[in-house]
Amino acid sequence: MTTETVEYIRYRIPEDRSAEFLSAYTHASVQLAAAPQCVDFELARCEEDFEHFVLRITWTSTEDHLEGFRKSELFPDFLAEIRPYIENIEEMRHYKPTTVRGRGAAVPTLFAWAGGAEAFARLTTVFYEKVLADDLLAPVFAGLAPEHAEHVALWLAEVFGGPTAYSETQGGHGHMVAKHLGRGITEPQRRRWVNLIQDAADEAGLPTDAEFRSAFLAYVEWGTRLAVHFSGPDAKPPAEQPVPKWNWGAAPPYQG
Repeated sequence: MTTETVEYIRYRIPEDRSAEFLSAYTHASVQLAAAPQCVDFELARCEEDFEHFVLRITWTSTEDHLEGFRKSELFPDFLAEIRPYIENIEEMRHYKPTTVRGRGAAVPTLFAWAGGAEAFARLTTVFYEKVLADDLLAPVFAGLAPEHAEHVALWLAEVFGGPTAYSETQGGHGHMVAKHLGRGITEPQRRRWVNLIQDAADEAGLPTDAEFRSAFLAYVEWGTRLAVHFSGPDAKPPAEQPVPKWNWGAAPPYQG
């Protein structure tokens, strides 16, 4: 389980002091943003009762908060801003995340946005036709198993938020990595792979919006660079790991 901890601080601030309270935390947030122990933070205000505020801070660990941030040179300035409101705190505790977590359907997965399983099947079919006709990549994929494109389609579908068919039938991340051990993939080959799968995405009709393609390319870059690393002569297989889960990057899907 992650060592990160979430601190919740609940305030009750009279409405006539809410503006100054928000201003104080705007200034105090500069210290939080500069703290290496702070992962993220958010101050929320109750819709039903404007006097109630909840500050959520994710720390790298409880110890890092109490022994790191609170004893750092950033803390005095932080405390100076919020000191007038300490008496208004109703709760201040650390919480550990549990395994109960997930995402709702308000934002579609990359898998759904791409068009589902059929879209990834089209993608890998077109892609491996290109690969086998490419002078730089064809030698790497000599003797390609007939089901290879299908397996990669399952892999990509799972990575981008689709069904877990690859994990259930093939294995996790370690299984995919093992296919690259000892292959000695070069940087020019990796770059060609990246270019061809982008061309295949165009021909297969995957979405061309900037948000999807930036997330798609981010995974392709990450995955191919790992492939090069694990194909090297001194690479050691990683411990068994689940299939990575990719999501939207800095921007969610544009639905204007």
